Amino acid sequence: MIADRGNLPMSRLRWLLPALVLLLWLGAAGPLGSLSGQLTGVQENDTAAFLPDSAESTRVAELQQQFSPTQAIPALLLWEGDGPLDPATLQQVGARAQEAAAVAEEAGALAGQVSPPIPSADGEAVQVVLPLSPELGDEIVDVVEDLRATIPVEGTDTYVTGPGGIFADFANGFAGIDGLLLLAAFGVVLLILLVVYRSPILPFLVIGTAGLALTAANAVAYLLADADVITVNGQSQGIAAILVVGAATDYGLLLVARFREELHQERSRYAAMRTALRRSWEPITASGATVVLGVLCLLLSDLASNRGLGPVAAVSVTFSVVAALTFLPAALVLLGRAAFWPFRPRYGDQGREGRLWRWVAGVVGRRPRRVLAISTLALVAAAVFAPTYDAEGITFSDAIRGESNGVAGQEALARHFDAGVASPAIVITPEDAWPAVAEAAAAVDGVAEVTPFTGAQGPAQPGAGPVVVDGLVRLDVTLDVAPDSTEAITVVQELRTALDAADPEALVGGDTASNLDARETAARDLRVIVPTVLAVITVVLALLLRALVAPLLLISTVVLSVGATVGVAALLFENVFGFPGSDPGILLIGFVFLVALGIDYNIFLMTRAREESVRHGTRDGVLRALAVTGGVITSAGLVLAATFGALSVLPLLFLVQLAFLVGFGVLLDTFVVRSLVVPSAVHLLGDRTWWPSRLSRRRPEPERERELTPA
Repeated sequence: MIADRGNLPMSRLRWLLPALVLLLWLGAAGPLGSLSGQLTGVQENDTAAFLPDSAESTRVAELQQQFSPTQAIPALLLWEGDGPLDPATLQQVGARAQEAAAVAEEAGALAGQVSPPIPSADGEAVQVVLPLSPELGDEIVDVVEDLRATIPVEGTDTYVTGPGGIFADFANGFAGIDGLLLLAAFGVVLLILLVVYRSPILPFLVIGTAGLALTAANAVAYLLADADVITVNGQSQGIAAILVVGAATDYGLLLVARFREELHQERSRYAAMRTALRRSWEPITASGATVVLGVLCLLLSDLASNRGLGPVAAVSVTFSVVAALTFLPAALVLLGRAAFWPFRPRYGDQGREGRLWRWVAGVVGRRPRRVLAISTLALVAAAVFAPTYDAEGITFSDAIRGESNGVAGQEALARHFDAGVASPAIVITPEDAWPAVAEAAAAVDGVAEVTPFTGAQGPAQPGAGPVVVDGLVRLDVTLDVAPDSTEAITVVQELRTALDAADPEALVGGDTASNLDARETAARDLRVIVPTVLAVITVVLALLLRALVAPLLLISTVVLSVGATVGVAALLFENVFGFPGSDPGILLIGFVFLVALGIDYNIFLMTRAREESVRHGTRDGVLRALAVTGGVITSAGLVLAATFGALSVLPLLFLVQLAFLVGFGVLLDTFVVRSLVVPSAVHLLGDRTWWPSRLSRRRPEPERERELTPA
């Protein structure tokens, strides 16, 4: 009695630490939110953020500055009539072109001399080339919109197209990142949590945890980007935002499930939380480390956009783990059983949770060979189609979903002019070889015109001599196809081959060549980063599970799951959705996320299986783990798939494809790999799963059927 009274003040102070943690998070939310809101302002959505660092086009861009120190992104103003344009209309076109130049100059966006109106051969269209500064960043969206509002002429269809117009439409696709994307993500997560918990309190605690993690992650990302430590663009910010919401919610689900389980075993909410944290921190931390190390492998990419995504995603996942292991436990322990109202867990009452998953575990335990064979064959059947996945690349025009004035203008341009006139391929060649190089370039199918660059007045007229800088000559090669089309990339490939034969020192650059180099670099990244990610995650699993067989089993199942996902995507993208193709960069990011996130659920399952195996043996242990974790892991998979599905609300094709790849892959991993393939394989392997740890040297279990009892 005396001892109990002596401990009473201490027991009454147990609420102090969680209260302080809660106040610390809530107090920091304001300053963090202020910094977080500035992240969009430091995005770098210019073309350089999407180009490879070391490529032929990059070398050409550097040499090109010697010929024209002022670089520009050409925006092409286009007026198209139903027939030949009359003199009055042409006069209005000239006036609108001058007004457009004034608008661009007032905005500080003009980067050179505006061309005079250039009529088409059929007289039905007029174009004006207006050079925009490449330093505009996101401001190019507003500038292009102002130009489009300035140039309309009655009786014509007007467009702002070319590289400037199309890139502005592409960058505008990220405009919904701070609003529409997060609203969709949080909305769908809240709906799922309300169904899962059937409680008005818990969903908002978990959502609040994800919101705080997102705020902190964005604030730190802003500070790092503002200090030029990392690069942030619209793509990386959008994907990282979805990642932090999904990951923080998943970790929160795992902790809540373990807390509820312990509340059935403990009278004290404090004791229940201590046990829940002790049992949960390792899988949550290991899961976070797996994702962090996986996405950091993107630092090996030669594409600046991918390298920027790695650190931003790593920061996001780190704060997801921190918030899930600090803020959420503090809130839960202060509320106790009231957090689960109206279905409060009672001490000594095991409840009815997990009945479905106990049945699934029983099926796996009774027929492990049949379950493994059927589920594996289904995955293999889907994976057979993976090689048909079209990863040859998509253009900026193809990447924009819905209406685009720039894309429509490019089509109109092709009806009246050489489509590549606004964005020629740039050839840099030694002075003594330029006539032969020009002749070889002109002979390539798809090349409309080759002209030397004069410097003072832009591209020279035919017959003019070239400007020589340090023994080099620049040639502008106009294509007769749209510069961002697949056909243009083929022409540039053939152009490089032809010029290499004429003079090996000749280099081909420009926007089309940059797109080609980006695709080739992304394909190289796949070959380098994919095995690196697999190796890193295998090491993490080996350290976590203290075994070698289990990690190799888990990695092989996840690889099979990724193959099946890509196979299904290949079939649906081409035959159902009618997508024009995909990009190796999308495939790379999808692979990294699928492997890193897919392995999470196996970590949740196998850490519990190891815990149960110590007491019940591996065969019973994995079935008990499946029965107990089935509900929470399934909920986590649904949440993660739904949050990535929110990417599809943005009007960019590659985000829609990424949403499908990750969302479908997570569901496949949740319902097939983690629920059937892994448990049945572990059940058949028995204690050998944990080789070479001591757990693998248990006395062999008798080969007999077991009736699963509730865990």
